[in-house]
Amino acid sequence: MPRHARLDAAGILHHVIIRGIARKEIFLGDDDRTDFTERLSTLLPETTTACYAWALMSNHAHLLLRTGDVPLSTLMARLLTGYAAGFNRRHRRSGHLFQNRYKSIICQEEPYLQELLRYIHLNPLRAGIVPDYESLCLYRWSGHAALLGTRTIPWQDVRYILGLFGQNEGAARTVYREFVAKGIRHGRRPDLVGGGLVRSLGGWEEARRSAPEGSGPMKGDERILGDTSFVLDLLARAEQRMTRRYEMMCSGVDIAAIEKRVCHLFGISPQELYIRGRHKNLVEARSVFCFFAVTELGVRLTDLALRFSLTGPAIGFAVKRGRDIAERRGLRLV
Repeated sequence: MPRHARLDAAGILHHVIIRGIARKEIFLGDDDRTDFTERLSTLLPETTTACYAWALMSNHAHLLLRTGDVPLSTLMARLLTGYAAGFNRRHRRSGHLFQNRYKSIICQEEPYLQELLRYIHLNPLRAGIVPDYESLCLYRWSGHAALLGTRTIPWQDVRYILGLFGQNEGAARTVYREFVAKGIRHGRRPDLVGGGLVRSLGGWEEARRSAPEGSGPMKGDERILGDTSFVLDLLARAEQRMTRRYEMMCSGVDIAAIEKRVCHLFGISPQELYIRGRHKNLVEARSVFCFFAVTELGVRLTDLALRFSLTGPAIGFAVKRGRDIAERRGLRLV
């Protein structure tokens, strides 16, 4: 059976599951876990990706991410390729480390975000990595401790999540702690890792035909967890994005066309676009160039970094800045 194409869009919530090949361990010690989290600390801000929850097990890992302008596939390719290379060097091994592709389930924020938070953060307890809930609250290799304030993890978006549980930080932490504790009795949650009704019905088209008028939400297939309206909207957006990129290619829009368009918009020459410096007009031009290149053509951050002789994080921030400038000034590539 052919694999489904990845679905993605800016602002989408993803539950990412990474597994070792043949169920083998991908973390043999704290050196491995430190390497993995340090890579996250660099790549998340660079790709403007928010991390809400995470847990490192022995042979797999969970991440709950919200994408920015940079596609999830770009982040994951850099994370997993770099980590696998480092893992092989440290342990003097060769070959593949991860099982096929990582699994990415797009999730509807309401009602799944809070459920996914505690599902992911309870994994070390369910697996017996920690003996009890109090130990979990201090566990170093998940995001649970950061939300409780017992550990500081700069790259984890704690503020947004605590805001879901209350306006006062201290009270929100208490509510969150109790909420997660109540999930212990629920056991494993296969309904939160894809599959289910829609896939068994033969896809969304068949599910729509089979669903009675006014029926409630249905769980998604292996790519989507959400109700019917959420899924249809997401698929429409994905199709629209793919169609636009195809139309761009067919009409001859490439990196050179973006360069020409940006130079026209900002009244500069192609040579000026690549001049190093902090002149406001040139910085904004480079930022809009990066934004168009990533969102319209899917150009990789590493390629843009080479083009402008900048670091990966600088390009990531440029994409975000370019989006803000384009939206504020109503700039369009075509």
